[in-house]
This record gives sequence, structure tokens and C-alpha cells, in this order.
Amino acid sequence: MTDTAAIKTQLEEQLVELRGRQARVETDLAEPLNADFSEQAVEMEDDAALEGQAALIDPQIASVSRALERIERGTYGECVRCGGAIAAARLAVRPEAALCIACARSEQ
Repeated sequence: MTDTAAIKTQLEEQLVELRGRQARVETDLAEPLNADFSEQAVEMEDDAALEGQAALIDPQIASVSRALERIERGTYGECVRCGGAIAAARLAVRPEAALCIACARSEQ
């Protein structure tokens, strides 16, 4: 049996941290470019890296949000594909996991 209250708290904290990172990235991307052309090139490279970070953060936010929804529905720990149980060890490492290990492996 998993302690869903503790997991919910952990996921909520993770969601706050991810949304904070997302907001910082968006703020940095919204900054106007420097008037100096050589500085613009460096800033554009930095923006490309920030866009890459944003592309990674968005799916993480979605995954954590879906895990919180499963907790609310009472289906947390059940594989969304086959309905089987997700191993406690897997949830300990990836509390947002939606698939059991067998279904996750079949996606690769």
C-alpha cells in the first residue's frame, strides 16, 4: 500500500518547482535582445537553450498533473494502459509513473 498523502504532497511540491522553472524560462525568453549585434548572437543561443528547457518542462508538468488527478480519482498506482498495479519501487523512483514496467517497456 502506498502513502498517497505523502506522494500527493511530493507531487504538489514538484509541480510548484516545475511551474517556477517554467516561469523563469518564460521571463528570460521575454527579455528584449541587446542592441549590440554580437551580444544578440549570444543571447539567441541562450534563448535556444531556454526553449529546449521549456520543451522538457511542459511534459513534466503534464505528467505530474495527471498523477495528481489519478490520486484524486483513486486510481493512483494503477497502470493506465493495462490496469495492473505499478510496482511500489517504480513509484518510489517515478511517483508520476502512469505505466507499469511491462507497458513502459513496450513503448520503447
